[in-house]
Amino acid sequence: MRERLFLLLILVLSCALLTYGAQSISISHDEANIFFNGTNLIHYLAVYSTQLFGQNDFALRLPFILIHLASIVLLYKIGKLFLKKRIDRIFSVALYAFLPGVNGVALLVNSGIVVIFFSLLFTYLYLKEYKVASQLVLIVCLFIDNSFAIFYIALFVYALMKRKTDLLILTLILFSASMYLYGFDTGGKPKGYFIDTLGIYAIVFSPLLFLYFVYAMYRILIKEEKNLLWYISFFSLVVSLLLSLRQKLLLEDFAPFVVLSVPLMVKVFFNSYRVRLPAFRKLHTLFFGLVLISLVISTALSSFNKPLYAFMQDPSKHFAINYHIAEELANALKAKGINKVVMKDDKMALRLKFYNIERGGVYKLTTQKEIEEGYEQIDIAYYGKVVKAFYIYRIS
Repeated sequence: MRERLFLLLILVLSCALLTYGAQSISISHDEANIFFNGTNLIHYLAVYSTQLFGQNDFALRLPFILIHLASIVLLYKIGKLFLKKRIDRIFSVALYAFLPGVNGVALLVNSGIVVIFFSLLFTYLYLKEYKVASQLVLIVCLFIDNSFAIFYIALFVYALMKRKTDLLILTLILFSASMYLYGFDTGGKPKGYFIDTLGIYAIVFSPLLFLYFVYAMYRILIKEEKNLLWYISFFSLVVSLLLSLRQKLLLEDFAPFVVLSVPLMVKVFFNSYRVRLPAFRKLHTLFFGLVLISLVISTALSSFNKPLYAFMQDPSKHFAINYHIAEELANALKAKGINKVVMKDDKMALRLKFYNIERGGVYKLTTQKEIEEGYEQIDIAYYGKVVKAFYIYRIS
């Protein structure tokens, strides 16, 4: 009973954090492109949600928040299969729920959190030996996103090493089908995005936790039993790093598969911690504290990042600027009675369209002064710092 109360508390805190995040950011150009021009599952989830709850940022992101909460429950159920102690399971779920990268993809209109959910769903069904159901999920994954090709590779290696003939054949067929449907970019010269990929992993986990993730994967490789979660996380990591030698990968392409390693990291840490006498646990306790501080700071920065503008000389360098400005600009235009503008910036125009600011009309919106008088200026400011200035002219 107490364990379920802790799980409920984690769900409530995660929901509250994401609800705040959903209302503090604006739709980005990529998200607006998916919303208006997409044809995949992500598009329909966002569109149907806004049709039900209104065209606003919270409704836009609500389906992905709910999928994230469902993923937390799935991870908890998976943890119960091989984490014996209650504190291990709760810590595993809490760690996953507040990972910066997981919270990031849970807020954004992209495939990341959906990929995580279906990866966890397959893993749970497979470990529970629901053979047909797990196979159906794998087949459905083929039509959800092309990033499942990495998932199929990891499962193929697992099936090969564990001599699971049916899974081996199915993943080989599905990987081939994925290559046929979505293709694979092998053109051009290697561009070397290896360091960039490591940086993204550090953002997903937080820097110190990523280092421990690498250590845990290596320790299991040489010393401990290698289960399904390890094969998925380890080979997804290896494949993504190899691919990064040639091409730039997106966060949602591979991060969903490596975060499945969270229960493994918890198990490795507590196993190592508990075999030592209390007098010899100081180093582990210190490292645990540093990792926790690093995680809290990373999660806080990803969720409450607007105050950073106040300390930046160049606001355009803010890592989340592509998710700011648009809603505030739309509200400022509406306050002036303007619902249509002429502008050259196609990306901003598409973002403003979500907030019911259409293109056209008798007003021109620019980011540069074109004349010295006869214009209105709109300053978008956060915490007293002007982030972007816009100018409105009436077209004669």
